[in-house]
This record gives sequence, C-alpha cells and structure tokens, in this order.
Amino acid sequence: MKKLLLIILAVLLAAPVVSAQNKDKKGKKEVSPIIEGRQKVRETDYDSVWKFTTFDNKKKYYCNFDYRTIVDIVAQKNAEKLQVWGAFQPVMNYLQTVPRAPLKMCAVFAINPNITDENHRNALVEAAREDAQSAYVIFTDWAQEKEMKNKFSFNVAQVDYRYWKGNAYFLQEPPTDDIIVLGYVLYFGTKKINLFPNATEGAQTFNDIKFFPNDATIMDSYIPLIDQLANYLKENDSFEVLLTGYTDNQGTNAYCTGLARQRATEVKKQLLKRGIADYKIEIDPKGAADPIGDNSTYEGRIANNRVSIKIQ
Repeated sequence: MKKLLLIILAVLLAAPVVSAQNKDKKGKKEVSPIIEGRQKVRETDYDSVWKFTTFDNKKKYYCNFDYRTIVDIVAQKNAEKLQVWGAFQPVMNYLQTVPRAPLKMCAVFAINPNITDENHRNALVEAAREDAQSAYVIFTDWAQEKEMKNKFSFNVAQVDYRYWKGNAYFLQEPPTDDIIVLGYVLYFGTKKINLFPNATEGAQTFNDIKFFPNDATIMDSYIPLIDQLANYLKENDSFEVLLTGYTDNQGTNAYCTGLARQRATEVKKQLLKRGIADYKIEIDPKGAADPIGDNSTYEGRIANNRVSIKIQ
C-alpha cells in the first residue's frame, strides 16, 4: 500500500510539469524558413550590395555571394577579417560597425532550366535548401561565438533563373551547374517586409480569347485584343505573358492537350508578328482542365474553349 501511494504521489507531482512542457511547445510558433515556389523576381529588383558601406532600412539589397563558402570561411582563424568574406564584405563591415542592426537574409538559388526531369529537379531543390540552411546555422553560430549582437532571421527561396536574369540570360553563357547559387537578398530593419516584390502588381488584365470547338482559328473579333496586348507588352518592357490553352472535354486527353497547345501557339504567333520577343511569351497547354463552363451544354463548352492571358 505504501508503495502504491508513493507511485500516485509521483504521478501527481509530475503532471503539472508535463502539462507546462506541452503548453510551451504548443505556444511556440514555428516558422518555416522556406519560401515556397519559384519567385518571379529579377536581380534588378534590388539594390546591389557592393555599392554600399551603410544601408537604408527602407530598401532591399542583393548580394552575389556563394553562401556555401561560409563553411570554409568560418573555419579560418581570421574569419573576422573582412577581406575573407568577398562579396559579403560590405555586409560584415556594416554589422561590425552597427552591432545591433537586425538583418533579414534570404538565400536565393535556382535550378538549371535545362533540367526537365521533375524528380531530379525536386531532389536538387531539397539539396539546395539544405545547403543554404546549413550555411546559415554555421554563420549564426560563429556570430554568436564572436559575440556579435545583431539579430538575424532567415529564409530560403527558389527563383526562376531565366526570369531572374532577364535579358542578360540571353547575352551570357548558359549555366552549367545543376544548382545555381545566386546569393542573398537582404533587408536591414525591424518592420515586416516582403523580400520578393510582385513584379506585376497593378498589371492590366485581359479577357480570354475564345475558340469554336475542335478549332484553333483565331476569330477576327479578337485581333484588336491581341493588338492591345502587344502594345501593352511593348510599353512595359519588364512584363511577360503566359498564354494558357484550354478545351472542352470532348476527346482524349492527348487530343485536348494538343488542341490547347495549338491554340496558345496561334496567339503566340500573332504576338511575334507584332514584334514581341519570343522569350517574353510562355505557353501552357492545360487541355480540359479547369473548366469555367458546364461541358454538358454547348454554351459551357464554348466558354471552356479558350486561351487565357496572364501578365507575369
């Protein structure tokens, strides 16, 4: 009996501790460092970090720094010496000069656009994220060891390499690495901020181009719309367009996808004739996916046979 009372007493005494631990875990909000998706941003959206020794807390900066080298840098005895940080040197100089400057840093990478195998791409994305996070942990541990008083927050983001480089993509040698390390996007300040500006915020919207069933001929009534779209793209050089082809559900998946591609291609041809560069036009054949009308009616099928226009 005495032994049983001791066990009950032990359980009662332990219960509040377990409860408090659970409460602490539940109350702690865990924030993922991953920014999902391929961000539609360009290198030119940010101020170049190498131009500055001090930083404006109203601006976002880009630093072309291979963050994987942090592993080797902090292993050196003179890691606090600025010259070993390369492109990251202005940032280190600022952090050491302004020891309480909070720093939001986002590691940015891309996957070689020539890699089309989705499984291979996904494996590369995970490897790139792991490299970036490991580099950040090493950097913050080293900063703490050196008693740097700055506050750091961290994210990792994948960007579309062709979009990131813009016109420069076509003027430079194609990338050879599977994982393309682009560096850091940085922000020095305390307010909440979106590190990735929406390149198409406030962009004009355009109506769909409709087609008759089983047909990819652009009707004359849509020529003014195409003219308007072409002029808009010329006036806004940083914008590109996504043409998504759709069909009704009459036919096999292969037939619907092929017809959707043909429709989007016909619209693309019209834009090319009007002087829009090929790289600014992306097509995506969705076939019978995402219907906006009832395929059991003629009117619904007419609504679904379309090419949607999205500025990006």
